[in-house]
Amino acid sequence: MADQELTWQGVAARWDRALFDGVARRHWPAADRVLPRLGRAANHGVLWGGAAAAIAVLGSTGARKAALCGAASLALASATVNTVGKWSVRRPRPLLEGVPEVRRLVTQPATTSFPSGHSASAFAFTTGLALGAPGWGALLAPVAVSVAFSRVYTGVHYPSDVAAGAALGVAAGLVVRRLVRGVDEARVVPGDERTATEAPALPDGAGLTVVVNTGSGTAAAAGLDVLRARLPNAEVVECEGPELPEQLASAAARSTVLGVCGGDGTVNAAATAALRAGVPLAVFPGGTLNHFALDLGLGGAEDTCRAVAAGSAVRVSVGRFTPGPDPEDGGSGYFLNTFSIGAYPELLRHRLHWAPRIGGGPAALLAAWKVLRAERPVRLRLAGRPRSVWLLFAGNGTYHGTGPTPRRRDGLGEGLLDVRLVHGGGRPGPRLLAAAFTGPLSRSPVHTATRLRSLRIGDIPPDTPLAYDGEYTPAPPALVLDTLPDALTVYRPR
Repeated sequence: MADQELTWQGVAARWDRALFDGVARRHWPAADRVLPRLGRAANHGVLWGGAAAAIAVLGSTGARKAALCGAASLALASATVNTVGKWSVRRPRPLLEGVPEVRRLVTQPATTSFPSGHSASAFAFTTGLALGAPGWGALLAPVAVSVAFSRVYTGVHYPSDVAAGAALGVAAGLVVRRLVRGVDEARVVPGDERTATEAPALPDGAGLTVVVNTGSGTAAAAGLDVLRARLPNAEVVECEGPELPEQLASAAARSTVLGVCGGDGTVNAAATAALRAGVPLAVFPGGTLNHFALDLGLGGAEDTCRAVAAGSAVRVSVGRFTPGPDPEDGGSGYFLNTFSIGAYPELLRHRLHWAPRIGGGPAALLAAWKVLRAERPVRLRLAGRPRSVWLLFAGNGTYHGTGPTPRRRDGLGEGLLDVRLVHGGGRPGPRLLAAAFTGPLSRSPVHTATRLRSLRIGDIPPDTPLAYDGEYTPAPPALVLDTLPDALTVYRPR
């Protein structure tokens, strides 16, 4: 059996070398100028980062999301190649005998040969992109194939190295797509929140005022026609920007039920108004992501209309940070989804700064580049102990999934904070990536996760930003995080 195995290995190695030599002997017109340059352009994922930036500028919302899946697939494939592949099979690079001098790279790679990282990155990005945006994927597929082939053409990989890298890249794209699809499908599932028996039934919508944020991602097409048809006596107020908090407070004061149509930031502002006025909240999802609505179990305006008409509602917990974002108010701020200090608020701050000038997609890429180049973690005091962190994440309720900022909850009535820390040290990019792979561990050199009812944060450096439900504000020198169990009544169909 061992002799047979060695025989098969020898045959495979001879075929591999024969294919390599065949490529070396073959001349393709213009390939000597194009393929080496294409391979260099793909170094460190620069080519695919440029492609993602172009899609962010030229593509639709769906294409931009697919490009993000491609980037995540590339990150997964690259991490697998560099942490497992290169060190598990220590294959030497091919001898360059027979490879024309004009094709050879000026600086030869120092790492082992198996598998090809360029091929893995190329096929991972293209697969992740193609599964969400087939047109863009078809456009970039020939580029990915050319990048992979260039690694054999320039003599730095055997054909089997390229084939293994390509297979690993495709697998990474499929894994990321499945994770994204699994989250999207699993989230529109009602949790076990306590029923709110005091919520009034409004069969025709009389007593309901819905404030629509016309500046939210998809508010204009969020089912307002359904709202007007199902609840014809509801009052609809359209507004945008600075007037939103005032309109929400006014609507909450004069209505039996406050309704809101917008994204998570708009819903957060509406929840604050509803809490202060002591009225129930009806959420009509109208943002780009709608995390709160999906975790609540609302698939769209039709679900909310049915719940309001029938008087079907639940009580959900609300996260609170004190003092709040308005120094003149002197009160608390609230979060329905997440609160964070560190890398994510910095990313949000840069993105908001650049988005009006260059657009949302390029601004996000520029923000990520700036954050990943940062050298200093945030030094603060947690529960009386000094800490250095790249990211402090607190979720309103327990989130499921790996990483420092997971995105799915099974229920909104738990009344606990899901606190996760990415410890300081090193640089933010490797630390955040390592945290993404450690999962919700209670003990890790990189990532810590725990559940608390309250957390005191002190010694926050000046000009440190915080983010809550996608909104950004400067942090105070000290604050307290806690939860308000069953504080908010929200409509949801049974």
